[in-house]
Amino acid sequence: MKRLILVRHGKSSWEYDLTDKLRPLLKRGITDGDLVSSHFKTLDYHIDFVYSSPANRAYSTCEIFLNTLKIPDEKVKKVESLYTFNDKEVVKFIKSVDNKLETIMIFGHNNAFNDVVNSLGSEHIDNLPTTGLAIIEFDTDKWENVKRGTTKELLTPKELKKS
Repeated sequence: MKRLILVRHGKSSWEYDLTDKLRPLLKRGITDGDLVSSHFKTLDYHIDFVYSSPANRAYSTCEIFLNTLKIPDEKVKKVESLYTFNDKEVVKFIKSVDNKLETIMIFGHNNAFNDVVNSLGSEHIDNLPTTGLAIIEFDTDKWENVKRGTTKELLTPKELKKS
């Protein structure tokens, strides 16, 4: 079995005159990251490796999760091709992951992540919001064979704030 955990970056700031790739998180992006990562930690999943878009807002969200989950730096890699809004690029990356890894976590962007959740998961969503997290499991032992799997969890800051 393979397990994919997708996390859309936290709410970012448009306040500064920066390129898209350099935009930082808003305070809300940080607090939502703390909320979702803390809840995710209670689910007790073992993460084999973490990949992130190199965009500032995605990697900053990733760092919040790394700190909460106590994941060491050697299990984390920024991947240039994950700085994309295209789901086909993300799926291409997923299918290239080393088969020794059972559970991977990826930090990135919409529309790509929303479309990946809908194409690979069993539940349709209208939008994976900022700091939204989706867990999809696949009945295969090879990443290159990943097709439609089972959506196990959908976590959003809005839903967690209600509980």
